[in-house]
Parts: sequence; C-alpha cells; structure tokens
Amino acid sequence: MTAGRPREFDIDERLDRALRVFWRQGYEGAALSDLTRAMGISRPSLYAAYGNKEALFDKAIDRYLDAYARHVREALDEPTARAAAERLLRGAVEVTTSRDNPGRGCLVVQGALATGEQAGVVRDKLAARRRAGEADLCARFERARAEGDLPADTDAAGLARYVAMVSYGVSVQASGGATTDDLHRVVDVALSSWPK
Repeated sequence: MTAGRPREFDIDERLDRALRVFWRQGYEGAALSDLTRAMGISRPSLYAAYGNKEALFDKAIDRYLDAYARHVREALDEPTARAAAERLLRGAVEVTTSRDNPGRGCLVVQGALATGEQAGVVRDKLAARRRAGEADLCARFERARAEGDLPADTDAAGLARYVAMVSYGVSVQASGGATTDDLHRVVDVALSSWPK
C-alpha cells in the first residue's frame, strides 16, 4: 500500500491565516473564496486538511483561545479572585485593541453574532463556549468564597456574570474604536466595586 502524497503546506500556519479572516469578517462574512485565497490553498486542500468551513472555524476558535486569548485560562490560576478578574479584564483590553488584532474585538464574542439561520449551529457553539468560560469563572469565585478570599455572602454566579459582561462589553467597545486607555479606565471602574 502506498502512502498518500504529503501536504505541501504548514497546517498551523494556514490555520492562522484563516483565523485572521474569520476575526476580520466573522463566520458568515468569510466566504470560502476569501479563506482559500488567504490560506493560499485550493478548496479540496482546505476540505482535506480541515474539513468544512464550520470545522475550520472551530479549529480557528481553538487556536484563538490558545494563542491570543490565553489570558482567559491563565486568569483562573491567579492567587485571588480579584486578581483573576483583573487578569481577565485587562487581558481582554489588550487582545481586543492590539495592533495584531485584524478586526478589533473578540473573535469568540463577535465571530458569529450577526448570522442568519444557516449559521445557527456556529452561533450556538460560540454561546456555549462563552457560558463554559463563565461557569469556570463562577467556580473560581466559589472557591475564593470558600477560602475566605471573597465575603461569605458573595453571589459567585452573579459576580462571574458581571465580570464576563464587562469583558464582552470591552470587546464591543474595542470593535467600535475605543482606545486601550478608555477601556482600562472602564476596568478600573468595574474593579472599584469589588466585594469587600
């Protein structure tokens, strides 16, 4: 049995190119022709290496979370709940206003917000990822409450939702042109009401 012809391109590097198209144009706005042109590959090569457009988007989201938005995961390891919230929010400011960000804003927040019914599955997957992130933050705050780092009467779920909403708001404001300084001031205000 003979082995198939080896791929003539770096899968991860081409995935990064696709990620940038999705980040700039959103899921539905990114046509297959845009993706294949940016990736420098044919449609058959795209399908063979990544699957369909939805599968490529899923892989791009995973790559985004591992590379650009790793602060979300790293925030949970901060020594205090307040430090976790601050790391999450300041990281959101940095990612969404970075010059390396092709579309400004957060791919997970905005990647499939403006979609029709045919992209409902993608929109639902992103919403599930956001809910999972909020649940992880809630668990971190519950642990902080149990350890005495947060007051005993702290509503961990409400606090997690509040921090997540500020983070999502940062993304929306960044996509509208808010500056890094503007958004850091918003984070300062959000943290000034931290439970004591």
